[in-house]
Amino acid sequence: MSGMKLLEEMLIKRSQQKKKTSPLNYKERLFVLTKNRLTYYDGRAEKRFQKGSIELRHIRCVEIVKNGGGIIPCQNKYPFQVVYETNMLYVFAPTHDSRSLWVQSIKEEIKDNPMILAKFHPQFWQEGLWLCCRQVEKQALGCEEYNPFGDISRKPLPPIPGKESKDTRQRRPPPPVPIAPDNDGDDDLDDENEEQVVVALYHFPGMEPHDLTLVKGTEYVILEKCDVNWYKARNKYGEEGYIPSNYVTEKKSGNLVQFVWYSKQVNRNKAEELLRNEDKEGAFIVRDSSTPGTYTVSVYSKSLTGEGAAAIKHYHIKEIQGSAKQFYLAEKHLFSSIPELIEYHKHNAAGLVARLRYPVGKQDKSAPSTAGFSYEKWEINPSELTFMKELGSGQFGVVRLGKWRAQHKVAIKAMRQGAMHEEDFIEEAKVMMRLSHPKLVQLYGVCSQQRPIYIVTEFMEHGCLLNFLRQRRGSFSLDSLLSICLDVCEGMEHLEANGFIHRDLAARNCLVNENLVVKVSDFGMARYVLDNQYTSSSGAQFPVKWSPPEVFNFCKYSSKSDVWSYGVLMWEVLTEGRMPFEQHQNHQVVSLVTQGHRLYRPKKATFAIYDIMQLCWHERPEERPSFSQLCMMISNTLEGEATPTN
Repeated sequence: MSGMKLLEEMLIKRSQQKKKTSPLNYKERLFVLTKNRLTYYDGRAEKRFQKGSIELRHIRCVEIVKNGGGIIPCQNKYPFQVVYETNMLYVFAPTHDSRSLWVQSIKEEIKDNPMILAKFHPQFWQEGLWLCCRQVEKQALGCEEYNPFGDISRKPLPPIPGKESKDTRQRRPPPPVPIAPDNDGDDDLDDENEEQVVVALYHFPGMEPHDLTLVKGTEYVILEKCDVNWYKARNKYGEEGYIPSNYVTEKKSGNLVQFVWYSKQVNRNKAEELLRNEDKEGAFIVRDSSTPGTYTVSVYSKSLTGEGAAAIKHYHIKEIQGSAKQFYLAEKHLFSSIPELIEYHKHNAAGLVARLRYPVGKQDKSAPSTAGFSYEKWEINPSELTFMKELGSGQFGVVRLGKWRAQHKVAIKAMRQGAMHEEDFIEEAKVMMRLSHPKLVQLYGVCSQQRPIYIVTEFMEHGCLLNFLRQRRGSFSLDSLLSICLDVCEGMEHLEANGFIHRDLAARNCLVNENLVVKVSDFGMARYVLDNQYTSSSGAQFPVKWSPPEVFNFCKYSSKSDVWSYGVLMWEVLTEGRMPFEQHQNHQVVSLVTQGHRLYRPKKATFAIYDIMQLCWHERPEERPSFSQLCMMISNTLEGEATPTN
């Protein structure tokens, strides 16, 4: 059954341009859809040759592309997109009905996929940006809500009696589709067959025989992108194996991740903290600005005051658009790339407070967590675990510090029998395993073959955020507290983008690691929902003081109910760990919130920050901001404390 053809048609595909140097072209291909694959062939020869194949289980979105009146440089004028893993395939159908049939048929087959997108880009990625939202990061969060179902039951109306259907009339055959010439008989050299070269950012020892060891700074060729978190790669000796995708970055001139001076996940406040800790004249960091696609250089200097006191200046990297992009910090010094700009200012201050002498890396110099210890290794042998001290106990069981294979520190949660239906728990664990983000506590695996069941996660040295705030009350600056809020918001943005609902977001369910990075934890109540809404069964418990009216009145959950809870978490952070509605019982809180009462403004919160909280507490869920919008608001607040120097 899995090989049975569902659809077959000659369509046109656009080259995926997985490499920056790949040509943009359009090729006619025979597309075949089965129950488990979308495959396309070179149909020009009598014998067909497979050119590419996508497993349906890897597809995250399929939808029409809104061209907005733009020119489509091929005969077929009805485009649709297939988003799979981290890639995008554009396909062009000959008619509106043909496109609808392909989109609806694929949607039907992928509707139970676990990583369906919550948002997608309705227009083309073209010339380095999304035409719909103008974002310049290819992996940027989509800008339009994605409907993973579509109207798959709707059929075309029958033709009016006596009238000939448009699609059944005799018509001239279309002119031939322009086909790119062969290259020495080696077919079309589609970029699906081109090698993608990456550079290792961290050392990876390879935990299992099928893994490939990574050496920091060494180049590797990607053979297959197995999923979002794991690639199959080959080293220079011809050895092949699986590697974590977040340990490598593509080798290309415009990719800043490969440079030690670039820190993607660092905001203004954290940059200043890193520079002060380094305490060197000319120490600098290049980081993302609050505006997507732009960058800031933060520089440390003691020469401004003349009294030994340090100052930190933030310079936006300006960009001149033209036939060729140019970048500058000082207007008289233009460069064709950011690395060239940085290299120049390493030797010349040229208007900066100091020349760029000492690149400062991220505070977290250790390698990031991987999604599992190896590719598709989720079941952990309990004999590989060493149990150490107890860290605490929660709703579902006792948590202990431990080690995996005597080397990797982990947190081990022993699930209390009867606390949760075990089958439900294992399903929840599968959900967690698919999530990997720097601001989410990583699940490494489970021990489900014995009782009690163990869940093995990333170890967070400073424990619960709520206790962290209370124990250090009075020592936080406003920027530090806002940075905590931003960490949580970035984690929740990732959940939102992947269609996950937390359902119990609060300071007690966030953890702090040794580098003071805050991560969202405890997905014990999380549910994956395709329609972004989950109505709990009667009698389900929920945290009243963190819940919006639609939850305590109708038990209706969505990402917007998470946004309400996030507003309460912001209040917890800005009060350094106070209890919300501390003078009221749960039933009183329900009455107060229903009547329109909200938490008061914390003393440390400016009116602008309190406005953000109140947006989260809008009575109507649809009026609340998304986590993507909240990240932008908080980033802008952090960056807006001072005007960058030109």
